[in-house]
Amino acid sequence: MSTTIGQKIKVLREVAGLNQTQIAQFLGVDQSYISKCENGERQFRMDLLEQLGNLFGVPLNDLSNEEASTAPLQIAFRADSMDVEDLNAIADIQKIALNLNQMRALLQESL
Repeated sequence: MSTTIGQKIKVLREVAGLNQTQIAQFLGVDQSYISKCENGERQFRMDLLEQLGNLFGVPLNDLSNEEASTAPLQIAFRADSMDVEDLNAIADIQKIALNLNQMRALLQESL
C-alpha cells in the first residue's frame, strides 16, 4: 500500500509532537499550505521536502517515494515548546546524522 508524501509528513510531524503551525513557521509558509499538502490537495515543493527530511531525519529519497517506508532518526526532546530556531538546530543536527549514515553506507559498499 502506498502512502502519500503528505500522509508521511503528517505522521512524522505527529510522532515528533509538532503542529502544523510550527512546521509552517520552520518552512516559512502559511499553515494552510501544510494542511493542504498533508490532505493531498497540494504537493510539497522539493526544497521544502528536503528541509522536512532534514528535520525528521529521513532521507529525501524515502520521503519523496510513496512506496518507500520512512524510519526517522530518533532524537529526544526536553522542552515544552520549540520555536523556529530550535527546529533549525534540530534539522542541522539531523542533516549531519543523515550524511554520516550515507557515508557509512558508501564505505560498506566499497569494502
